[in-house]
Parts: sequence; C-alpha cells; structure tokens
Amino acid sequence: MSHLDDETIALIAMGEPVDSDADTQHLAECDACAAEVAEMSRVALVARSSVVEGELESPSAEVWSRVHEELRLSPALASDPASSGAPEVSEAPEQPMRVAAPTPPRAGRTRRSRSTIWVLAASMALVAAIGAGVWITRTLTPSSAVIASAELAAFPDHPQATGQAEVDDDGDGRRTLTVTLEGDEGLDGDYREVWLIRADGEALISLGVLENASGTFLVPDGVDLDEYRVVDISFEPVDGDPAHSGDSIVRGELDFA
Repeated sequence: MSHLDDETIALIAMGEPVDSDADTQHLAECDACAAEVAEMSRVALVARSSVVEGELESPSAEVWSRVHEELRLSPALASDPASSGAPEVSEAPEQPMRVAAPTPPRAGRTRRSRSTIWVLAASMALVAAIGAGVWITRTLTPSSAVIASAELAAFPDHPQATGQAEVDDDGDGRRTLTVTLEGDEGLDGDYREVWLIRADGEALISLGVLENASGTFLVPDGVDLDEYRVVDISFEPVDGDPAHSGDSIVRGELDFA
C-alpha cells in the first residue's frame, strides 16, 4: 500500500483541506500516515501557541519561496499565500482523524518525514519570532506625541533664515525639542545654539549646539514650557562666554496642541 507523500502530510498538519477523497480515505485507514500527521500537528500547535495576539507584518514573498523550496511543494502552491491573490487557507481540516501507534515505516520515508517536520518547525518558529518582535516593539516602545510647535521667524540681520520647532512627549514624562534651521550659515568660527526663553524675556536656558540643519534636544525635567515657551536659535562666537550673544537668527513662541 502506498502512503501519502510528505507534501500532503505537511499540508494536512498545517490545516490545509484534503482535495482527494482517496487521500482522506487513506488517512482514515493508515495508522502510519495518521501518526505522522499527528506528530507534525503537535509541532505546528506548539509553534502557533508562541505567537502573540495582534497584527503581524507580512513577510516578503522570498520567505514563502524558500519554504516552498525546502518542502518541495508542487508548482500549484508556488504563489505566496500571504499575497492578496492567494487563495484562503482553511484553519483546520474538517475530516475526522484517527491517531494510533505508528507501524514501522520504510527508512527512506522516515528520513524524509523527519526532515519535513524540522522544516515545518523552523517555519513556524520564524512566524513566532516575527510576531514576538512586533509585539515587543509595539508594547515596550512608548509612543510619542507632539504637544507643541512653533514657526521660527527670522531676525532682520538674517532675512533668509527659516526655522521650525516641535516638542514631543513620549508618555513617560520625557520631552524633547526638535528644531530645524535653513537659510543662514553664519560666519566662520560661529556656532549655533538653541535656547528656551521665559515669556518675559528675563531668563533663558541653553539646550545645546545645533550642528546640522536639524537637531533634537532633551528638555530638562522641571522646566515649565508654559513659562519657557519661546524658542530661540542664535549665533555664538567661540569666546568662552556662556551668555546669549544677542545675535538671534530665528525665534518663535510655542503653540500647545
């Protein structure tokens, strides 16, 4: 009696319906094939139980191509099942399955079936790893939100300059100010410094040096942005004086969302 081929057994274990009545009848009568399907199903079940709930990112078509090659599937199954044009896959076979102690199969068949089992396990483990990675990234990485922004207007000495500022809050109390500045490079030896200035103009806080066209700076804990709501970018000479030079390039007031 000929047994079901490895491809058919793997597909049944993964929940594919059986197209052939003869295959269904054989599976119901053959203890060896039923045992192999049961063994592969346990592998698939363990792997699937490791996948966390939530939306997963679709793997590239190359992943399915490698699985298809490793399992030696038929050309009819060459298209990526995750693509929009692929047919839907049933979640579980509907036919009854009889599992009994396996009869000793032929040695060649044992080697092929064990190889297929490990390929199936590796494929399911890959899906589990992708799912866990997506879940960890979405769960442990706080989502940030823009809580304030400002258009930075140019000062008369720097009419070509334009700038923007945004304040982000990561949800855990960590605030950052991101600024962009274009249109004015300044003089050799000058550097650009980012400031928060109190609304009355009587106090200011330096956040750091803007080295490129844009930069992100941590807003110190305890700084009330309702009070220090003016963003200023200035040219500063390398003279050892930490005070504001008075040469502001752009300035604007934060508008809170």
